[in-house]
Amino acid sequence: MPPSPATPPVDVNLVPGTPPVLLAEPTGDAASWAAGYRDTLRALATEHGSVLVRGLGLRDADQTAAVFRHLGTGLLTEREAFAPRREYADGVYSSAQWPSYQPMCMHHELSYTLAAPGLLLFACLGAPDSGGATAVADASAVLDALPAELTARFEAEGWLLTRTYNDEIGATLTEAFGTDDRRAVERYCRGHAIDYAWQPDGALRTRQRRGAVLRHPVTGRRCWFNQIAFLSEWTMDPEVREYLMDVYGADALPFNTRYGGGDPIGEDVVQLLNSVYEAHTTREPWQAGDLMLVDNVRTAHSREPYEGPREVLVGMTDAVHLTAGAPTGEAMA
Repeated sequence: MPPSPATPPVDVNLVPGTPPVLLAEPTGDAASWAAGYRDTLRALATEHGSVLVRGLGLRDADQTAAVFRHLGTGLLTEREAFAPRREYADGVYSSAQWPSYQPMCMHHELSYTLAAPGLLLFACLGAPDSGGATAVADASAVLDALPAELTARFEAEGWLLTRTYNDEIGATLTEAFGTDDRRAVERYCRGHAIDYAWQPDGALRTRQRRGAVLRHPVTGRRCWFNQIAFLSEWTMDPEVREYLMDVYGADALPFNTRYGGGDPIGEDVVQLLNSVYEAHTTREPWQAGDLMLVDNVRTAHSREPYEGPREVLVGMTDAVHLTAGAPTGEAMA
């Protein structure tokens, strides 16, 4: 019999500097194992912010999809993606397609949407030769470590994401919205509190204001919940930023962030955010077959640069519905 949800397995390794690691006994039936341990794994993710399951032996997309379906409450279809993904099955995606030599800095997945995933599921089918960890950081600890005057401003104003969709950087219009039909895109924007404007060249430019701090829907803990640093021009590689500024100009970058009132966010602020994230980062290199659950509200995550092939599948579940444009970022459900 699987253990009671109130009694987590005794072989969870809690080592400073790494996420909790649960050593699973391989059974050859990962889906059944996940179904039996579902409540325990979800409880561990809520308690610690994340948990890495090692030894389960995940080996292909079909098996992974079955595991994800057992662990989630319905896998979500991604909309407003910032980078393209391959879709393996309904709600089962590749990790975002981003250059392997560039880090994907700490962020909360889809925290600029109105229905962000509360739980992320990762499965490593192929570990890289080096690097490539999905590192995590406690969002409550990050919030506590940031200057009070900075967080107070973001709580009062929220943050603003600006995007210009093109076919060169990040997700295309079709990849982000699931359609290239203008009327459908406009309906989506109106229904999701996104200001939009079509440009003379046919590009779409959008603006959306979201909260920067969110109370966890289960624990009530206040969490730094946004993508202010990750989607900022100042987190880009300097050469990439210079190129994009030359080609598109400051007002038409593929993505950028501002204070909720529209003021620019300085490079010093973004550097501070990333340094605080790094001070609270824990990491564990992937091994093929690993499974990882990440509480997307409690925990930020990143993808570190890597060498060699890397195949990590992603599922998103447990939607957290946010109040449109609310600067405080209070969850509705």
